[in-house]
Amino acid sequence: MILQIFIGFSIGLIIYFIFMIKNSFFQVNEGSIAILTSFGKALLYKNASENIKIYEPGLHLKFPWHKIKMISTMEQMIELSGEEGGTMTMASDGTLLRIDSKLRFTPLKSNIYSFLFSLEKPLEHIKGLFVCLLHKEIGSFESSKPKTEINTIKLNNQISSYASIRSDRGVLNKQILDYCKNKITDNYGIQFNGVDITDILPPDELADALNAVINAQSEAQRLFALTEAECEQKILSAQKGISIAKAKAKATEEDIKKITEILETLQMNGTLGLYLERRSCEVFSDSKFSYIKRPL
Repeated sequence: MILQIFIGFSIGLIIYFIFMIKNSFFQVNEGSIAILTSFGKALLYKNASENIKIYEPGLHLKFPWHKIKMISTMEQMIELSGEEGGTMTMASDGTLLRIDSKLRFTPLKSNIYSFLFSLEKPLEHIKGLFVCLLHKEIGSFESSKPKTEINTIKLNNQISSYASIRSDRGVLNKQILDYCKNKITDNYGIQFNGVDITDILPPDELADALNAVINAQSEAQRLFALTEAECEQKILSAQKGISIAKAKAKATEEDIKKITEILETLQMNGTLGLYLERRSCEVFSDSKFSYIKRPL
């Protein structure tokens, strides 16, 4: 009986020892860092209130009651696109636009405490903050280019905000990124790497109007090309007719000159009267009717 109790106790002790060893080591992979919490409290460096102890990639030792929190230090992305993720915002002229965008960021090791423990849901909070910032920047965005340099549709002699945002998308991206880096980074423990507005979709009414304008422009270009081709064809025909008329006139001129030379020769020989009389007889003989005027 005592032997069985001893064997059971030994087996339990071995299992407990294996359990302790297994839960006393943890591994951190490349591209990640880890922190430990003891009964809900993060382990900090000595004499530090928020300087949390960070474990770099590798194998580390811990107590069994410590809990591990893994944080990826690789670039992360919040995507706001599609029917569900895209955000609706109002431009400065009142046009309602749907914006598809992406936010790229990396957690900061130096301020990982704020990222983990200052926000209940860090990613959701950053997403909401970015959406609010996007609304603010688009609502107050003005094109940096002169109106004469923007090749877009003009409504009531003013460039629409939709066209301005599309043409200056890079400027808008830079403005949002600069604001995020300067105002948000230190407070939330993240580093913003980039803001990308991937697509800007107008409301259905504006999209239909733009499609109508594009179709009208295409039809106008088609009619212009057709009219231009017809005009060029008429010009070529007219030029060809002029060339033919010039050739005929030249031939007629040569005939007249030749006849003039013959008549001058006949006059010099004194036979012009006989020639005229013979030609008159030939003409009268070829005519069907002759009208002779007699003196009264």
